[in-house]
Amino acid sequence: MDRVKSSMQQVPNAIPKVIRRTGGANSLELEKENFERGQAVSINKAINTQEVAVKEKHARTCILGTHHEKGAHTFWAAVNRLPLSSNAVLCWKFCHVFHKLLRDGHPNVIKDSMRNKADLTDMSRMWGHLSEGYGKLCSIYLKLLITKMEFHIKNPRFPGNLQMSNRQLDEAGENDVNNFFQLTVEMFDYLECELNLFLGVFSSLDMSRSVSVTAAGQCRLAPLIQVILDCSHLYDYTVKLLFKLHSCLPADTLQGHRDRFQEQFKKLKSLFYRSSNLQYFKRLIQIPQLPENPPNFLRASALSEHISPVVVIPAESSSPESEHVVETEDLVDTDIPVLPAAVETKFDDLFGTSAATDPFNFNSQNGMRKDDKDRLIEQLTREIQALKEELESFRLESGRLCQALRGRVSELEAELAEQSHLRMQAAGESEFLKAELDDLRRVKEDTEKEQRSLTEIERKAQANEQRYTKLKEKYTELVQSHADLLRKNAEVTRQMTVARAAQDEVEAVRKEMQEKVKAAQEVADRQEREQLEQLQELQNELVSSRAELDTLKTTVASSQQSSEAMSSQMSTLESEKAELVETLSKKESELTVLGEELERVQTSLASERESGVKTAEALQNQLNEKESREQALESQLVAARWSSLLAAVEEAERIIQDSLAQIDDPAHISCTSSADYLASRCQASLDSMDRLHSAREAFLSDSTGVSELVRAVTQCGHLVGDTIIQGSATSHMVPVEQADALSESVKACGTEALALLGQMKEKDSLAAADTFKLKAALEGILATAEKLRPRGLELQQGELGDLVEQEMAATSAAVESAAARIEEMLNKSRAVDTGIKMEVNERILASCTELMQAIKELILSSKDLQRDIVESGRGAASMKEFYAKNSRWTEGLISASKAVGWGATVMVDAADLVVQGKGKFEELMVCSHEIAASTAQLVAASKVKADKDSANLHRLQQASRGVTQATAAVVASTKSGKSQIEETDTMDFSSMTLTQIKRQEMDAQVLVLELETRLQKERERLGELRKKHYELAGVAEGWGEEEEGTG
Repeated sequence: MDRVKSSMQQVPNAIPKVIRRTGGANSLELEKENFERGQAVSINKAINTQEVAVKEKHARTCILGTHHEKGAHTFWAAVNRLPLSSNAVLCWKFCHVFHKLLRDGHPNVIKDSMRNKADLTDMSRMWGHLSEGYGKLCSIYLKLLITKMEFHIKNPRFPGNLQMSNRQLDEAGENDVNNFFQLTVEMFDYLECELNLFLGVFSSLDMSRSVSVTAAGQCRLAPLIQVILDCSHLYDYTVKLLFKLHSCLPADTLQGHRDRFQEQFKKLKSLFYRSSNLQYFKRLIQIPQLPENPPNFLRASALSEHISPVVVIPAESSSPESEHVVETEDLVDTDIPVLPAAVETKFDDLFGTSAATDPFNFNSQNGMRKDDKDRLIEQLTREIQALKEELESFRLESGRLCQALRGRVSELEAELAEQSHLRMQAAGESEFLKAELDDLRRVKEDTEKEQRSLTEIERKAQANEQRYTKLKEKYTELVQSHADLLRKNAEVTRQMTVARAAQDEVEAVRKEMQEKVKAAQEVADRQEREQLEQLQELQNELVSSRAELDTLKTTVASSQQSSEAMSSQMSTLESEKAELVETLSKKESELTVLGEELERVQTSLASERESGVKTAEALQNQLNEKESREQALESQLVAARWSSLLAAVEEAERIIQDSLAQIDDPAHISCTSSADYLASRCQASLDSMDRLHSAREAFLSDSTGVSELVRAVTQCGHLVGDTIIQGSATSHMVPVEQADALSESVKACGTEALALLGQMKEKDSLAAADTFKLKAALEGILATAEKLRPRGLELQQGELGDLVEQEMAATSAAVESAAARIEEMLNKSRAVDTGIKMEVNERILASCTELMQAIKELILSSKDLQRDIVESGRGAASMKEFYAKNSRWTEGLISASKAVGWGATVMVDAADLVVQGKGKFEELMVCSHEIAASTAQLVAASKVKADKDSANLHRLQQASRGVTQATAAVVASTKSGKSQIEETDTMDFSSMTLTQIKRQEMDAQVLVLELETRLQKERERLGELRKKHYELAGVAEGWGEEEEGTG
């Protein structure tokens, strides 16, 4: 109702803005402004300084806003105006809202928020300076949000709410074990930040009070709902990834993963249990319970037993955070109003309730009796009263129905909110699936494009190959034609030379003919001039002398004859000249044709030569490119081979360095191992060194065999690292000198291994890498392990069986000898001592004699029980074969027998010294306790393989109780004798002065302090001796190997 009123109050202010903007403003801008205003109001209501939980409707509005604008620009624009660095509660509620947006908001929220990562980091660092309150919680929460954003940026396949199927989880690692390994580490870091916030919130609350029902407590607990949702998914994915890694990698490599998972499993289980008991969470979320024990990743079938934790958010009928936008009861009153008293009695007020007081009751006034009308009035009055009662029941029923309808409306609203939330989640999932589908389509298109391009490239390559073949053939043809043309050119040149020579000859003939014609013409002219001169002379002479006419006529005739001869000769010369000119023109035309043909041939030859040169250059360029590409691919292949080898060498270095680091780790002191197991590890390392040497030689001769060298380096690194760890563990079980020597050998082995791997990292020094030093170090460790092996293991079957009989016989003989010596000492004491001393000695020696008799009975019972065990367990085998088959049990019997015999001998020696007055009573009591412990060891070793219903076993147990009682008697008699003897040495201070007494008092105090210090040191020394005795006994009897065998 308040919201309706506030919205009604805002209407007058909003209408003018709309009126002013309807003129020229764009509707999209108006819608954007209204959206930003609504988002700002919701953000300011969700993120405020009140220490109460964030209301769900405001956070939901912010989430819907990110889906509306497909990002978080509006959210950050509003948040950047808030004073987050000055108010811790404000910052805490901002973290809560921001966490909801990262989980349920649009996928682009994460990308838009990465721009503010530096500001969030600075804010986290600033709030981290506070050691309590919301400041510390804000610092932890901001670190979690930064880690969440970085995780989703690195792994974009993971949605903000972390909901993925198994197939999507497999696709996130791209079927690469390295990606799965790195993804598991990132999930561990992510879950670690979630658990830190969990622990921080719980540590800041006073759990002795009901903090979950207070507003301040709910403000701190509300963000943990998002944390629980994240943790359930992270735990499930971590379990599945670890099972997948264990199926691909050795268990030793994943030891760190398993340790970290178990630590987080314990924290998460405890926090889920504590959260499920809080009243606040019971009505908001159903928290799953983790199994009692973490999954066993070393057993692959355990994956089928894993149940994914499911967090259920139940549908609520009413929520403390839910507020109705419009309250029905405030707008429409469905109840039938109750008639007021004045209305109910309106009839009575007007007409009266009784005939006596009714002024209009004329019948009463007139004294008349009631008639039918009065009865009718009463009847109607009763009907009215019945109708009133029925109306009241209707009103109550309608009220109940309205209340039920209100409850149903609330349930429907809650269901609608849940459906809206599910719709939002489905929309987010749909968008994610669409994006994934787009990615798949894009990948498919890229793949198809690559396939088409690959096909096109192959086709082009094939076409280029064919073209290259054709061009090569064409080039060969061009070379052949070029050679033919060169030959033709030489022939044409020769022909032209001949033609030129013929032309020169024609020119010479022509010139000669011209000279001849010229000479003939000159001769003719000269003759003509001479004839003319002669004619003139004749004419001149004609006048003078006719006598000479005949002579002249004769001369003229002869001249005419000579002239005709000259004319015929001239015609002949003209015909020859014409023939020569015609021949010359023919030769010139032929020469012209040959010149044109020569020019044409030269042109075609030049063009073909140029095209051939260009084709040859193109082919040469393609050949050079192909060779350069092949060289580049070869260099890349060589680099890839070397990088894989270098990665294997670096991994082996890290393994060995980790092994060397574990040696110095204080937690490694409790690890132990046996010499046999160390020897087996050394032998395996030596075999791997031989394989490494042969693989390196093969790689140096042929670099393509790098895979074998990589496997050899990896195996060598694992085995040498295991040898280092087992050698250090074995050194914890051996004496100090041998332990120091073994530790130095192990460290030297690690140093040599690192030096060898360092040489293998360089190409120049790979060939010179020396494996002999590392082999020598491993052989030294192997020799030390052989020395430390239990000597009982070196015995043959017959020797082990004989040794049992020998030790039991020796123990019996030692006990008999001790009993005889005690009897002899008792006789000597009776002959020499008197008084209290003789009484004490007799009592002590008598108890020792009883103890020896009880030990003798125990040994006999043990022999009988062992005989029964051998007879019942050996079958068809002999007694010695049975002892050899059960060598550990046999060695236990031998050790216990030795201890019993040694204890009896030492006790007799101590008793002898006590009787002589040279020994200490304490030595005798210690020997008695040692004999009791040795006999208990013998009993335990004897009955470990015995039948529980065996009579000899009952006899052995009776004898053991007799030894215990006899030991107690020895200790009691020793203490009693010691007290009697000490009573005789009374202190007499009557003759001492004050100064002497003070001096004696100071000396006594100094002695007390010295004895207390010595007592403390001796107790520590006793503890170390017992510890070392236990270790040496374990090494000698192979306890470590038994544990390995049982494991």
